[in-house]
Amino acid sequence: MHNPCAVIPVYNHETAITTVVEALLAQGLPCILVDDASTQACAKVLDQLALRDNTHLIRLTVNQGKGGAVMTGFREAARLGFSHALQVDADGQHDLADVATFLEQSRAHPEAVICGYPLYDASVPKGRLYARYLTHVMVWINTLSLQIRDSMCGFRVYPLPPTLALISSAKIGKRMDFDSDILVRLAWRNLPMQWLQTKVHYPLDGVSHFRLFRDNVLISSMHTRLFFGMLLRAPVILWRRWRT
Repeated sequence: MHNPCAVIPVYNHETAITTVVEALLAQGLPCILVDDASTQACAKVLDQLALRDNTHLIRLTVNQGKGGAVMTGFREAARLGFSHALQVDADGQHDLADVATFLEQSRAHPEAVICGYPLYDASVPKGRLYARYLTHVMVWINTLSLQIRDSMCGFRVYPLPPTLALISSAKIGKRMDFDSDILVRLAWRNLPMQWLQTKVHYPLDGVSHFRLFRDNVLISSMHTRLFFGMLLRAPVILWRRWRT
């Protein structure tokens, strides 16, 4: 069964979110909006969007962070009977013209995570662009593999059953550490991954919730935890690779 939806974590993106939802609905993709304790202005916009067909709204009373909101959306997607979830940012940075290609690849490989790796334009902050390479290296170390081409791009289609099984059994980062953390842990579980290049623009509404000190500390802590997790799993990872 392949019955996909979009999961969109929203935190004060009232300017861009309507454009994002309309683009997804126009492609026949139901939307689950997760209001991560946004301001009243954003909440009003989300209330209006929730009146549309195939649009569902979950409201969190306490801010959970991007990862916490996405995981809440995944659980709701499964409850509503969806089999796969396309994670989309609410700020308009993802190229929604690629949605059909991602879903087509997901239908062809329903057991796999369909992962975007970004093609940036001139809008990307150079500091963040260069800092990504350190994360790339750490992810390759923590998976003992080069298979993860980019762990920080959140434009992905997840198969919900194995993803929810992981979420239920592991403590995954709830903020900007989420995208890398969950992908490394899915790799540890040998979940297949497919990679598609996609354009990324920073951001449509000019709002970024990346906090330089706080989020870099979180990401550094995540890499440390994953490193020690890799050491424990290294014999299994290497044995699995030897068998294939």
